[in-house]
Amino acid sequence: MTFENFPSAAPAPIPEKPKDNKSNWRTILMSALVIALLATWGYIIWDKSKTKEVIEQKDAKYAGVLSEKDTLQSLLDEATVRYDLIKTINVKKDSTISVRDKEIAAKKQQIQVLLANANGDKNKLAEARKLIASLNDDIADYKSQVEVLKGEKIKLTEEKEKVTEEKNKVMQDLESTKTIVKEKEDIIDIGSTLHASHFNIVGINEKRSGKEVATNTAKRVDKFRVSFDIDENRIATSGIKDIFIAITSPDGKVVVDANNPIKFIDRSGDEKICTKLISLSYTQGQRQPLSFDWKAADFTTGDYKIEVYNNGFKIGEGVYHLKKGGLFS
Repeated sequence: MTFENFPSAAPAPIPEKPKDNKSNWRTILMSALVIALLATWGYIIWDKSKTKEVIEQKDAKYAGVLSEKDTLQSLLDEATVRYDLIKTINVKKDSTISVRDKEIAAKKQQIQVLLANANGDKNKLAEARKLIASLNDDIADYKSQVEVLKGEKIKLTEEKEKVTEEKNKVMQDLESTKTIVKEKEDIIDIGSTLHASHFNIVGINEKRSGKEVATNTAKRVDKFRVSFDIDENRIATSGIKDIFIAITSPDGKVVVDANNPIKFIDRSGDEKICTKLISLSYTQGQRQPLSFDWKAADFTTGDYKIEVYNNGFKIGEGVYHLKKGGLFS
């Protein structure tokens, strides 16, 4: 095989183009723009980071303000609960307590307004905290006054109970005394009741001449003459004594004046009617005779019973029999 060697020719150098000033300025401008853009982005990133930091700081600050506001609200609520519990103590409140009630209510309202309008204002929160401390002092003082009143109430209650016990004791003693007095008065009252004795009843016939003749013949009797003694009584006091006379006719009925009935209440509480009332001027401790005449429209045969009452008791009685007239009567 035959190889042929040919002469090699070196590549011809490329002629350099003349430098373009415009291209250089463009490059410089582009570089400057890139640098400026990078710087802008860097600033934006930095500014955004700072803004975020500021916002976070403000959020933290606002959160702190809210936390303090919530804390103050809790303190106010606790104070209110303590105050309400104290107010449930049952005491009779005086004017001082009533004034303090109004002051505490006004201060509570002032604190609540401050907290509602604080909106991150530290000055208002500080003022609210100061007022809450003052409110707690007021409530403590209020509690002390209530405790004093409570102690006074307990003391007054004890004194009242003691007085009530003494009063009840006095009333019991009084009732016991009244009972004893009543018993003695009853004894005296019963003991002062008068007693009648030595009854004498006579039928009287009145003659035209005025002469009176005793008779027991019914058709001749014009009246009864009744006499008896009121025995001496050292308990009965001197004075006017009512003597009630009940005359029962043979038909068993008490003779009464239909136009002017006389009534009294006996010791059993029953109402009785009687024929005649005599007001006796009695002298204590003396025996006194008593007599009266009694006329009837018509006398019938049979027994006439005459009962005498005083002080609700029957104190004596007598019976007189009228016979039928005629030869064989």
